[in-house]
Amino acid sequence: MTDYKQILYDVSGGIGVITTNRPGVRNAQSRVLLEELDDAFARAGHDPGVRVIVLRGAGDHFSGGHDLGTPEEVADRKARPSAEGLRGRYERSWDLYVDATLRWRNVPKPTIAAVQGYCIFGGWMIASACDVIFAAEDALFLPTNFQYFSVPWDMHPRKAKAILFESRLVDAREAEELGFVTWVVPRADLDGEVMDYAARVAENDPFQLRMIKLAINQAQEAQGFTGHIYAAHAMHMLSSTGENDPGYALTKPEGGRQRPMVQRAFENYERRKARRDSQ
Repeated sequence: MTDYKQILYDVSGGIGVITTNRPGVRNAQSRVLLEELDDAFARAGHDPGVRVIVLRGAGDHFSGGHDLGTPEEVADRKARPSAEGLRGRYERSWDLYVDATLRWRNVPKPTIAAVQGYCIFGGWMIASACDVIFAAEDALFLPTNFQYFSVPWDMHPRKAKAILFESRLVDAREAEELGFVTWVVPRADLDGEVMDYAARVAENDPFQLRMIKLAINQAQEAQGFTGHIYAAHAMHMLSSTGENDPGYALTKPEGGRQRPMVQRAFENYERRKARRDSQ
């Protein structure tokens, strides 16, 4: 696959740059976009001319999360329908979000995410698959118990519980303090800082970089990383299925258009911001 429709791919100076290219919908993650990302990561991983991979999003936002129904996504679902019922939902969820994201985590080359604006749900997932995360000062992160549930590995479990229980946005500085983000830089400097760092990494021996990455990933594997991702996906499927329960409607914010916990997170963020501004 080389004729990409929803991403851009470029190689220069040993750096493979993958750019999600749906800025008009905050780089919402459609099935097509995720399939193209998967192809681009594999392509960069197998290209001896690529020593480091940069992942970024076009426009103002890294990713607003899963595509819940843009015209392109609806058309794709009609053209390529999933099997009905739980079996179809499980297969789609596993293939697009668990299997693919684990492949990106294990690409045998250093990967760097450049995050600006919203990095919500699915955005967190693909950023977390990268080895290094640069965040612009305007970045806002929102985790939940999504399909690829890396959150307890991205920060201390008590912090993960506190943030997820409340469902709240995490700004760039807090994400850095939590250990999820590697560096925070001014928005205007994001691309330059990322590419400068990538160029320094690309100067090093590819085999040594591969062994370093493998050794660190194996430290997590020894603690059960992939086994946890598999088990947590089952919890996600239960959680998702529970959204059809009658009582679930009682937890939705009145008049909400977004998923309830996303809308509540933004409402909480605005309330906290108003309190800080008034002090």
